[in-house]
Amino acid sequence: MTVKAEKRIARIMSEVDQQSEERSWETAKTLAEALPFIQVYDRETVVIKYGGHAMGESTVAKQFAADVVLLKLMGVNPVVVHGGGPQISAMLDKAGVKTSFVDGLRVTDKDTMAVAEMVLSGAVNKEIAHWITVAGKEADVRGVGLSGKDAGLLTVEKTRRTKRDPDSMIEHEVDLGFVGEPTKVDPKLIKGLIASETEDWVPVIAPIGVAEDGMTYNVNADTVAGAIAGSLSAKRMLLLTDVPGVKGADGQIIRQMTLIEAQKLIDDGVATGGMIPKLETAMAAVRAGVEAVVILDGRRPHAMLVELFTENGSGTLVTAK
Repeated sequence: MTVKAEKRIARIMSEVDQQSEERSWETAKTLAEALPFIQVYDRETVVIKYGGHAMGESTVAKQFAADVVLLKLMGVNPVVVHGGGPQISAMLDKAGVKTSFVDGLRVTDKDTMAVAEMVLSGAVNKEIAHWITVAGKEADVRGVGLSGKDAGLLTVEKTRRTKRDPDSMIEHEVDLGFVGEPTKVDPKLIKGLIASETEDWVPVIAPIGVAEDGMTYNVNADTVAGAIAGSLSAKRMLLLTDVPGVKGADGQIIRQMTLIEAQKLIDDGVATGGMIPKLETAMAAVRAGVEAVVILDGRRPHAMLVELFTENGSGTLVTAK
């Protein structure tokens, strides 16, 4: 463990003296049990996909921010990628702009794209970065809001989708508008922030990208998180969602699975609905170089800490083998 990590743990341990004696002993015991896991993740990168139902209300957002700061203080390099679908929908409703979806992807015309960028890169992105900065004020940990447009971080191409006509059974292309897929990630800006020796930065990234022709596109946040995690060779990618993990055919949570097992769940129809794209994102991230991806319930307090720093973990772990 590095001297910097030891100092951070000492800073956390010093807070024990401010608690009641009984609680102090429990806190000390928990920290001691977490030590082996803290060493495993020391100076490693963990990409966190945060969004949708996991974002919740302001109290949930503040708790999430506090946990991210704690990760930073314990020697982890957290990188947050967020969504904001519900917030976009709410703003579109206020503006009287109608919206539709195809296979879970929002059809994004020019007006919808303007609203999406305003919400994602503006309100949502800056709020998350702000709460991290507030939570890390005493320790000088700061959230910095970015989007895929900054420093050429995320290059995309227009998403192509086809849909089969139920009557003729002929497939035809569906125009999703300004919806993109990542083709290239340039992680230099993120790596620079992580490597800073003078400041403790936490990058917070909105899923907006730019195509080669300069056009701006909205991108699925899960997909962006996977692409960024792969480009950083992250130790872990945490997909925060609103379910406790991936369920098997018996309805029980599967604690760990390989890529082959994950694909079989999809092929056999066991994984359905929104779990399919999450498993596909997890598999793609692992193939891109991420050691493991965890699908877990982001609504549960301290779910990330339980996953990374306890023996049992939380959610479903997806690995290569």
